[in-house]
This record gives sequence, C-alpha cells and structure tokens, in this order.
Amino acid sequence: MALNNTYDARLQQETAVGAGVQLLLLALLGSAIGMGPAGWLTGLVFAFATWAVLSRALHRSRLSSFGPANRVTLGRATLVGGVTALVADSFESAPPVTLLVGLTAVALLLDGVDGKVARRTGTSTALGARFDMEVDAFLILVLSVYVATQQGPWVLLIGGMRYAFVAAARVAPWLNASLPPSFARKTVAALQGICLLLAGAELLPHPVNLAIVALSLGSLVWSFGRDVLWLWRGSRADGGRTVREGAVAEEAVGQGAVGEPLVRELELATR
Repeated sequence: MALNNTYDARLQQETAVGAGVQLLLLALLGSAIGMGPAGWLTGLVFAFATWAVLSRALHRSRLSSFGPANRVTLGRATLVGGVTALVADSFESAPPVTLLVGLTAVALLLDGVDGKVARRTGTSTALGARFDMEVDAFLILVLSVYVATQQGPWVLLIGGMRYAFVAAARVAPWLNASLPPSFARKTVAALQGICLLLAGAELLPHPVNLAIVALSLGSLVWSFGRDVLWLWRGSRADGGRTVREGAVAEEAVGQGAVGEPLVRELELATR
C-alpha cells in the first residue's frame, strides 16, 4: 500500500508540474500580447481541467510511472492550452496570428512524437492513447472555433464531429465496437489540423481557404461515415453481440475503467 501511495504521489507531481508549466506559458503570452480577461480565464480553466482530469485518470489507472510518451503529450496539451487562450482572446481583440500559428504548428508536429517514444520505450498504455486522442480532439475543436469566425459556423462541424460520435455511442452501444487499423483514418485525422491551421493563417485568398476547409470537412464526413457503416454491418452480422459488448464497455467506462474498444484501437493506430 505504501509503495502504491509513493507511485501515486510521483504521478501527481507530474501533473502538478504540467499545470505549473501551463501557468508559465499563460504568463508569457499575457506579457507578450497583453492578453485580456477572456484569454486568461479560458487558459486558467483549461489548465485546471487538464490537471484535475489527468490526476483522476492516473489515480485510477494505477500506473507505476508517468512515462516519457505521456510527458510529450502533456507538453502538447500545454501548447493546446496556449492556443485555446489565444483563440478566446481573439474575440476581444485582434489575434496575434503568427504566435497562434506557431504554437499550433509545434503541437501538430509533436503529434506523432509521443507515439514513437511510447513504442521505442515500451511504455504504450491505454491511458496514454486516450490522453493523446483527447488532446488532438480538443485542438481540432479550438481551431474550428477560430476558423469559424472567418468562414462561418458550419466549420464547427469539424471540431464537433468526434464529440457527436461519442455522444451517439451512448445511445447506440454498437458504435463502441473495435475498428480495424486504417491508414486512411489516420491520414484524414492528421489532415484536419493541417487544413484548419492553413485556413486560420489566412495566407491564401478567402475562396481558397474556403475550399480547403470544405475539403477537410468532406474527408472527415467520409471517414466517420465509412467507420459507422462498418460498425453497423458488424453489429448486424453478429446478431447483436457487439451491442451487448458495447453496453458492457460503456458501463466499465462509467465506473472509471480505461481501455474501452475505441481506446484499444487508437493505441494500435497511433502508437
């Protein structure tokens, strides 16, 4: 028991350091651009929420160490927190586009690093895959909010689609079934951040940016549609067994288990 408490204390120290680095980044951004109340409040909420959720997940996972891959992901989460604060601040004043694009670009470039580190160090975990997935999904959501101010609210469909899928899986448990690894799925997922970043930078004419974002949304709809169709056919083929397994997985998630089918698939696909 004492040993477990020691491991847990070390894990909580990692999350505390991450929260401290997030606050430092916010302070640097605030001093550099004179960030307003909306940016500060949003950044602080992000920092606290990340610390609280990750601390709880680590406590339940009973990991013996945080691991180098999770440190990389935590660093990416810190950058995403900075991007989130800048996007919130952009509703009050002209956004520092160069700074926003720079932070986003680094976060996107580091997306594949944590997976490689996990594989090389043999530290792949369901929690790490889930953490990586959530950071990616939230960055896409924030970028879609930013680009929506330029292109229209329809862009929010890009950032909200993954969360809509998760909500739908609560009603239709067969959506929780495992998906086969897919290079096309990974390519489409990576394309979202690149397209939104390119459109948000406004380096190209408005019609071109519009076409880029439309391409991004179209590819995402195709990817989700293909996966949903595959899952539906699978649930029909096995006579409802997938639905029952999905319900069990959903119940396990509600009890704090980490490792539902989607997470297992993402661990294989991304790490």
